Amino acid sequence: MIYPSRGRARFGFLVPFTNRNLEPDMTLLRPSGVSLHFARMGGYDRDEIPDADQMHGLGAADLDGPLEMLTGVRPDVIFYGCTSATLTHGAAFDRDLAARIAAQSGAKTVTAAGALVNALRVVGSTRIGFASPYVSDINDMAIAFLASEGVETIARSEVTEILDNDGQGAMTPDRVLALGQAADHADADAIVLSCTDMRSVETLQRLEDALGKPVITSNQAMVFQALQLAGMEDAFQDFGAVLARKWG
Repeated sequence: MIYPSRGRARFGFLVPFTNRNLEPDMTLLRPSGVSLHFARMGGYDRDEIPDADQMHGLGAADLDGPLEMLTGVRPDVIFYGCTSATLTHGAAFDRDLAARIAAQSGAKTVTAAGALVNALRVVGSTRIGFASPYVSDINDMAIAFLASEGVETIARSEVTEILDNDGQGAMTPDRVLALGQAADHADADAIVLSCTDMRSVETLQRLEDALGKPVITSNQAMVFQALQLAGMEDAFQDFGAVLARKWG
């Protein structure tokens, strides 16, 4: 007998060691029959503000240790579970990192930043409102990253204070909702909520219903791309048009 919790595929995740929300989000978004496996990664200081230097360090960190632990379960798809770590390096770095992980692991690979771009292309969005819990200089880099991939940011929403690692993860869904609403613009054809440690998955359907346009989040977009790579056509309700496969 194949139980709903395993048997179809194994998804493996490289998770920043302070991230508290990616794993619960993946439990919410887990396709039937897919098992989830996690390894923690470092390369940054838990007690420092997650600014561009810190996230640049995470993106450049040696992954050999956590990747070796993760490949022990022979995952079918590996998720690189931090958006800002590659946003701060640029799109070419992001693609190269995915290729290096795939070559080393033998698994298909998605990155959070690359998955956002993939989802935006699927829904046909080229003009967005952008929201995140990042410091302003990372938002600048994120917007430049998206622009290099053909996506124009026409509205932007930021938190009003500088959040540490704990503060980013502690944002409530209602606060994330307000942050997303503040990023809306009449000419934006989608909203992006960037950060794997922000509670966007619990928020995105409410925001999408309120604004009447697709909402793309880091964790939602990674699951969608992983399903594509695994040849799985699962559809989900209550987690936005992307995972409901309602676009066009």
